[in-house]
Formats: sequence, structure tokens, C-alpha cells
Amino acid sequence: MRKLPIRSAFVLSALLASAAWSATATPLGDTVVVHAGEVIVRPGEVLKDVDILIIDGVIRRVEAGLEVPEGAKEITGAVVCAGMIDPWSVLGVQSVEVAFTAASPATRTADSLNPFGHEFQKKQALRSGVTSARVQAARRAMVSGLCSVVSLAPSSDEDFVARADAALSVSIGLTNPASGGTTFVVNPDGTFVVRASGPSAMDTFERIAQVDKVASLLASGRTYRIAQNEFVHDMAKWKEGIEEKVKELEKDFKKAKKDRDKEIEEAKEKGKEFKEERYKEDKTPQAPKFDADKEILAKAVNGEIPIVVEVHRVAEIRYLLEATAPFGRLRMVIAGGTEAGAFAEQLAARKIAVIVNPQARGASAYDEFDGHDAALAGVLAEAGVDVLIGSGGQTAGATRDLPLLAAMAVGEGMEADAAFAAITSGPARVFDLSDRGAVEFGKQADLLILDGQPLSTTTTVQTVLVGGRIVVEPKE
Repeated sequence: MRKLPIRSAFVLSALLASAAWSATATPLGDTVVVHAGEVIVRPGEVLKDVDILIIDGVIRRVEAGLEVPEGAKEITGAVVCAGMIDPWSVLGVQSVEVAFTAASPATRTADSLNPFGHEFQKKQALRSGVTSARVQAARRAMVSGLCSVVSLAPSSDEDFVARADAALSVSIGLTNPASGGTTFVVNPDGTFVVRASGPSAMDTFERIAQVDKVASLLASGRTYRIAQNEFVHDMAKWKEGIEEKVKELEKDFKKAKKDRDKEIEEAKEKGKEFKEERYKEDKTPQAPKFDADKEILAKAVNGEIPIVVEVHRVAEIRYLLEATAPFGRLRMVIAGGTEAGAFAEQLAARKIAVIVNPQARGASAYDEFDGHDAALAGVLAEAGVDVLIGSGGQTAGATRDLPLLAAMAVGEGMEADAAFAAITSGPARVFDLSDRGAVEFGKQADLLILDGQPLSTTTTVQTVLVGGRIVVEPKE
């Protein structure tokens, strides 16, 4: 598979910072018991006065009156819930890789992640309650490649990437940011001035052409998968034919040998050379030539991994829905969806999730955000769309604001349980993170201990556990 250029240097200061951070965490393998006044098992499901038993980083029991094992570390808190997941982030991806544009479907974000990068931003995100994030390099490329899910406080460097190939990512109709280039402008008197070039927005035809390109890529992936399946079928049929022929030859071996000996004698008597008829084996079926890009496209079109499409305007959203309708197994997720409210019922019917970024947009925002409405998350959720809330995938520090963005969505009309699901169980379900997103048996113990309800602006995160290890402790 193609890899992003790795330009990150694991400098000594980053190593020391990482070591110091890990040294404060509870060692893996410890037994922890959390005594909770209230446990939000998942959005809308709450248990009162229960205990949570954690062994080797995994939740083993959630029940009242739990007997505390000898030597277990005990923690008490008012409210306990699952750690938050940012479904749209660049935390851990170096800025040069975020700006990378020469990507293809098989380009892997996991190959250019720096486990020692953005240490300050990770700590800030953890203190706000975010324990995992889906991250994407080459975010402004039309095809960004495979994104990854990372843990913000891994027990080791190897555990930093929780899911290497979480989804295929593409984008449609994004404004090209200022490149620092220049433009010559000729004045009426024949003189000219040199001006710095600014952001370049795509026209409608360019944006629609990108939709066509994405649909064409998906079609090539489907054709590739069909060829693979036909090869498997043809190979099985070929082997079956060979086995039948072998059985037939074994059954008729004695008669065939007798007939052959007779033909040899007759040839001798007539003074002729005996020519034995050679058995011609059926030609072995040939497998289609392996193509790394088409392999990823085939997985996406077959629903084996989701495909995240950043798209904003009505024109390309409408055409995208039409162009992808033939791909019945496609698990599409729209990122941004600034003007997606017009398609709420269609999105709900097709089970297309939307990652919304509710942050305020100023006058300097690119034109794809002209239709921005802070109430979009609530509008889509009310229509039955599976809404996720993300920090926007532009700056590493934005992940820290994830709970604030969810609270903003509540303030604009989204139900609190739906907003909480949009940053916990929702991303876990959409991106196949079966080990997180809820507080129940068998889940990884990514837990928050709070002094109030999760999305309340007056609530403080007291303690954070990641994989059962305490990575944030109450401030003195």
C-alpha cells in the first residue's frame, strides 16, 4: 500500500514528555473498582449506585454491592460514563501530512502518525473527556485514503493506533486554500501589479465532476471485487472438474491399460509407430492482478469499511446521493454536510450518518460554509439521521472542544441524549469500535468520572481512565 511521507522526528523532548505522562498512569493489569452514584451505561440508559469492576483494562462487572477484590484500587465518583470519541480529528497527524495531497485510496494515515506528537493537545483533550479520535491525513485531497482511530493515552506505542484502517475518506468541492502564489493583474493603462493569490473556490461543474470521479472509483472497486469472486467460483469449479476426472481415470484404469496394450501390439504388427493420445488438462483460471487501490475501493463498496465523504453544498450532496444509489452495500458517512438539512429524510432512509461540526463560522470562512446553521445537528437528528459530532478535522487542538460542541448542539435544539450519543456510542458503532462507546461487560475501560451530567457547562471531569489506567486525576 502507498504510504504518506514520514517527516516526523521523534525528538528527545517528546520522548521524555511521553515517559513522564505514562509514569503517572495506573499500570496495565491492575484491578480497579469504581463506586458510582450514577452510571450512564449508554445514552438514555442509567444505573444508580453501582460499582464497576475493571481487570486488565476491561470492564468485568457492573452491579450494585460489588465485593472489592483484595489489593484493588478504589475510585468514587458522582457520575460515570464512557470516554468520548472525536469522529473527525487530526490529533496525532503532523501538519505536513494533513496538507499532503498526492494520496490514493490505499494511502494509510496510520503510516505517518507520530505517537509522540501533539502531547499538549492530547492532554487537553483527555482533560475534557475525549479518549479516542478518528484521524485523517491528506484531508483536502479528493481521495484522502484510509483514516485511523487512535487512543489518546495508549498503554504503549503499539496501542496508539486502535484501528488502522477505519474508513476510506474522500472530499468533494472543497475550496483550495491560499498557496502563497502570485497573480499578475493588468491595469487599463497597460501597467500591472502583482497580487498574492487567495483561496480558490470550485465552480459547480468542477464539484459535480468530482462526484462523478468518486462514483467511477467505486464502480471500479465493484468490478474488481466481481472479478475476484468470479475467480474463486471458477477455481472451485476447475478443482471439482479435476477431481471428477481423476476419479473417472482411476475407475477405468484397468480397461484403459488393456486397450492401450492392445493398440501397441496392433501398431507393432502393422509396423507402425504407436502415438499415445495426450491428456489435455483444462486451463487453470487466472486470478485478477492485485491492485492495492482497487482492493480498498472494493472493501468500501462492499460495506466492509465505511466511506467518509466531506461534502457541503446542496448541488453535490444531491448528485452524490443519486450517483451512489446503485451501491447497495455502501456504508456512507457524510462529513460536514453544511446544507444536508434539505436531504434529512433521504439520509435517514438510506442510513447515511452525518458528522456535524457545530462551531461558529465567521466572515472569513470558505464559501462551502455559507449555508452553515448551528441547528443542523438537531434538525437531522429529529428526522432520524444518525448524527455524529466532530471537531472538524482541521487543527489538532480542536478535539479538546468536542464536549463544548455537543453542548452547543443541545443549545440549538438537539436532544441531550442524542448529542451525547453523537460523541460516544455513535462513533463507536459507525466506525466498528465494538470495544468502546459504552459502560458494559467486555468493553475497554475508557471511562470518565464527572461531578455532574456530561454535557453541562458546569460539569468538571474529575478522573479519566483509558484501558483501566488512570491518566487524569482530580486537580488538587
